[in-house]
Amino acid sequence: MGHDQSPPDIWQPVWLTIELAAITTVILLIVGTPIAWWLARSRAWWKEGIAAVVALPLVLPPTVLGFYLLVLMGPDGPGGALAALWGGRTVAFTFGGLVFGSVIYSMPFVVQPIRNAFDAIGDRPLEVAATLRASPLKAFWTVAVPLARPGFLAGAVLGFAHTVGEFGIVLMIGGNIPGSTKVLSVAIYDYVETSQWREANILAGGMAAFAFVVILTMMMLEKRTARIRA
Repeated sequence: MGHDQSPPDIWQPVWLTIELAAITTVILLIVGTPIAWWLARSRAWWKEGIAAVVALPLVLPPTVLGFYLLVLMGPDGPGGALAALWGGRTVAFTFGGLVFGSVIYSMPFVVQPIRNAFDAIGDRPLEVAATLRASPLKAFWTVAVPLARPGFLAGAVLGFAHTVGEFGIVLMIGGNIPGSTKVLSVAIYDYVETSQWREANILAGGMAAFAFVVILTMMMLEKRTARIRA
């Protein structure tokens, strides 16, 4: 690659990253909501063990999590068996593999805010819904979900932002394949490695601006949540 790289090549990782983060966030909202609800409402003594498993990506080094994801998605793991269905050998180093890995390592950033929001609701609103003969499912959708909306917004913002900013794991399980797995953070690293400072500066500056917007959004959401609770 030369220093006269065209703008489409510069922005390709950006669109790929946005696509990855959007798909991951939607999946996490669908998968994470029932997990968060169960963690908030269950009285099982072992539920905090499940919560600890969900939160593991917060403390595990990216190399450790990336290694086990590679084993899981590799030719000898379940991912290899899945890839064999369409003639492949592995799910790793594919966009689908990136989505799977992103769902795993961004899960606590979505589940925890939603769980906290469900916890904050308490029992009273659901008890009132029950006295009005609302089924548990109807009470969930008409009472719990609207009241927990700030948690959903916070989870969506954090999940999207964490997926956009991750580097170590996406490099391990996705590599550096343009148009397929070369996401924004990997592209910046690649540009720095090849001394393409202009391109690296454009993308890094965009990431810094994005981080500012995320932090500002979270502060506004926390302020709004505090106002609602008051």
